[in-house]
Amino acid sequence: MARPRLGLVVAQFDKQGGVVAEMEDSAREAAREHGADIIETLAVPGSYDTPLAADRLARRDSVDAVAVVGAIVTGDTDHDQLIGHAAADGLRAVALDRDTPVTLGISGPGMSHDEALARVDYGANAVESAIQMLTTLEDADDTRSR
Repeated sequence: MARPRLGLVVAQFDKQGGVVAEMEDSAREAAREHGADIIETLAVPGSYDTPLAADRLARRDSVDAVAVVGAIVTGDTDHDQLIGHAAADGLRAVALDRDTPVTLGISGPGMSHDEALARVDYGANAVESAIQMLTTLEDADDTRSR
């Protein structure tokens, strides 16, 4: 497989700070370690906004897969649940509609800020999953063409 070219979507909403920046750093480090290039990054206001940005990246011929990172910390209502489900469902739809791996590195919902800090490795996981999906799909295509 050629060197993977990834798009990265970063949901910026991080009230108490520190979480999303560390997730993005984790994603970038994983890309370096696994020989992938993050060729474009789109920063969006929050996790709810990630599907549209992921779709824009997935449309590009220069992007092989899209990794998405963000954190959804619980508040006083169940709003975080709604955001989490909407983001996950939207990202799934983008992957299927564009036939492009779109990986979910959004931690939460239902977690505290401290729990979010403990899960900054979701950024790396999203990149690693994107690379793994590219390999899996390439292998499936090779098997099918035999």
